[in-house]
Amino acid sequence: MILFNRRKKEASPTLPVLHTQRLVLRAFDANDAVDVYAIGQSENVARMAGFARHQTLEDSRRMVRDLMNAHWVWAIVEKRTGHVIGLISLQADGARSRVNALKLGYTLGEASWGQGYATEACREIIRYAFEERGCEVLSVSHFPFNAKSRHVIKKLGFACEGLLRCAHGLPDGTACDLMCYSLLKSEYEARKLDK
Repeated sequence: MILFNRRKKEASPTLPVLHTQRLVLRAFDANDAVDVYAIGQSENVARMAGFARHQTLEDSRRMVRDLMNAHWVWAIVEKRTGHVIGLISLQADGARSRVNALKLGYTLGEASWGQGYATEACREIIRYAFEERGCEVLSVSHFPFNAKSRHVIKKLGFACEGLLRCAHGLPDGTACDLMCYSLLKSEYEARKLDK
């Protein structure tokens, strides 16, 4: 999943603390750098999220400073351990200008893959986007080679919109395609009624 794009600072409401059964979603703080380093030093995580692998703790400190200033990125904290295991973002979707459209992004540390944490965190952010932020359409994307994100996104009920070619710049200067998906508020509400 594409973590986030470094763009100009967006105005947003204060980042609320959100809770799920196993997770707390909260703002980043400077003490999170060690956990972010454990996540960011993985070549697999960096490749799937589209950022340069963290070589040093200072790389992670810089990223945490950026995340603290973003105001649209939550740390995903495992309640059982108190450690940051990933991050999740919700920002304006610049591709849709006529509706209140938001874009979801997330990444998890490799040690947390395959345990349902991404789905759990995303479900809470989806709820927040539609029920508290008045979102009309929520989008999400992943690199074509990221089968794990594709599985999570499909499980969450997003509809595939197609392939956006040469859409995301990578740290090595190349461009990568993105698979793009969306979920409408009406679809979210219909799924809630089905439960």
